[in-house]
Amino acid sequence: MCVNKPLSKSNALASKVIFAAMTILRDGGGQMKAADIFDAIPQKLTLDDWAQEVIESNGLARWRTYVHFFSVDAVKAGYLLKTKGIWQITSSGVQALSHGELGYFLAAREGYRAWKRQQLNSPETAMPPGSDADDASVAQEPPEDQFERLRKEVNSVLAAEILEVVKTNSWQFFERLVVQLLLAMGYGGTGGMGLALQRGGDGGVDGFINQDKLGLDIVYVQAKRWADQTVGRPEIQQFVGALAGRQANRGVFITTSRFSADARDYVKALHVRVILIDGELLAQLMIEHGVGVSTWKSYELKRIDSDFFSEE
Repeated sequence: MCVNKPLSKSNALASKVIFAAMTILRDGGGQMKAADIFDAIPQKLTLDDWAQEVIESNGLARWRTYVHFFSVDAVKAGYLLKTKGIWQITSSGVQALSHGELGYFLAAREGYRAWKRQQLNSPETAMPPGSDADDASVAQEPPEDQFERLRKEVNSVLAAEILEVVKTNSWQFFERLVVQLLLAMGYGGTGGMGLALQRGGDGGVDGFINQDKLGLDIVYVQAKRWADQTVGRPEIQQFVGALAGRQANRGVFITTSRFSADARDYVKALHVRVILIDGELLAQLMIEHGVGVSTWKSYELKRIDSDFFSEE
């Protein structure tokens, strides 16, 4: 690892604000509300206009976005624990801070890369038994099949990354995200529009999608940004009740976690249409519809053009 290589402008800001966040956490007794840490950062650092610029895609200041995003490195490196809005620094996290701002940043990044390599080698992304890369049958696998298999492996890891980042952002960001995703999936229809509602007094509904310009055909949305807690039947019943109160017959319930079997069975028997999207499907849909992701590299597979070589 080369520590002398200068950081990009973005990484320089990221290393600055995440180091400040972890230092505040350490000096604050090792356990604090995430909101209190964010409030303390502008008091500790001088943030220029670029750092404070609001990013249109998520509505947060750039420095806040970087703290959310790069705190995932700290979690995966074993430096930070997060539980329901509470951050706790670990002993290894305290030790990592002793390396200074740059040393900490690079160590946390390497910790994240190690986690990512582990994901690539996990049973979910590994090739199934009997399909070893050295096997003659795999060696004869068509190139397009090899590329497709690799694409699925890479997207599996990307999906895990997406969920980690989504869980570190605010509930306001998550509610905007799910509306953007539904619009990208075509739920808004031609000329349709989406709106994320504000928390509080929303009657169990977090957002809605207008399927037409006049808002006569509406799909309501419930969004739960939960880390590990399973969404059960009671939460679905509350959402269905909210739909009934609006005389609506369609809704989408999205969570970053998972649904219980009881919740899924309950939905099947409903007279209204409720779609359940768990964390795994959410990440897959974001990748498929280009929400929160961008193309890094693209490859073309070419084949011979038989018409070109025909002399007839």
